[in-house]
Amino acid sequence: MFKLKFSYLLVFMLAFVFHAQAQRKINVLIVDGFSNHDWKETTKETKDILEETGRFKVAISATPPTAEDTAWQYWNPHFKDYDVVIQNTNNIKNSNIKWPRNIEAELEAYVKAGGGLYILHSANNSFAHWKEYDKMMGLGWRSKETGYAIELDSLNKLVRIPPGQGSGTNHGKRFDARISILNRHPINKGFPAEWITPSMELYTHARGPAENLTVLSYAMDSATKRKWPVEWVVNYGKGRVYVSSMGHLWKDEVYPISYRCVGFQSLIIRATEWLATGKTSYLLPENFPTDHSVSVRSETDYPKPKH
Repeated sequence: MFKLKFSYLLVFMLAFVFHAQAQRKINVLIVDGFSNHDWKETTKETKDILEETGRFKVAISATPPTAEDTAWQYWNPHFKDYDVVIQNTNNIKNSNIKWPRNIEAELEAYVKAGGGLYILHSANNSFAHWKEYDKMMGLGWRSKETGYAIELDSLNKLVRIPPGQGSGTNHGKRFDARISILNRHPINKGFPAEWITPSMELYTHARGPAENLTVLSYAMDSATKRKWPVEWVVNYGKGRVYVSSMGHLWKDEVYPISYRCVGFQSLIIRATEWLATGKTSYLLPENFPTDHSVSVRSETDYPKPKH
């Protein structure tokens, strides 16, 4: 009798633990506060897209607005309290604004110890002074003399362009880009080999150390007709980093078509889940875009966070 009761108790306890694990939300921190892009709207839309799934709990840590602000001495985003950090600051137009060195070191330690880092669009323009940041993201918006660039040749093989050759990072006009999968990964599990995303800003000649890096997808630039990486992942210590040139949101834009793209929203969700857990469980929507048509939510179908 005692053994039978103990068995029931054990089953109940295991069921409780599994239920609690299934219900636990992934804790995400978005860091924002300055950018030449609309960082407030970018943060809002990213937060809403994630929370609408019911899988994530998203907090925001906004930096002081200027380099001279005395509040910098008190700003501490406490990275270790989160499963994933989404970096949404960009100082390319004002290099005087920097995170304090102790906060830089905390992010380095956080990722090395196994944390997840999402470099969201123009966040890879940031912090040209910070060499470990370059290592974390692999490729970023950098000058011609800084690091290697990567493009794809006619056989879709990666070609490393040495420092000083080619050009610095740039982009042409936004266009409906055909995203081609290069390497299968939990993030793009089940994606069509090619799919179209609207109004994308494709970075060309992104540069950096390009170490411990796997390119997931690429697109052909509409102007140069050359193929460039769109998204990639980097191993940094025990941690995972995801970088993508998708996610452009300019000043005065509200829920633009690029953010309404079902494919891009799926990537935000999948990438964040993978950064936290090393796997993905989010199922692709039935209306995922195809290789011949975009798929976007209506302007009125704004993500509604679950509470």
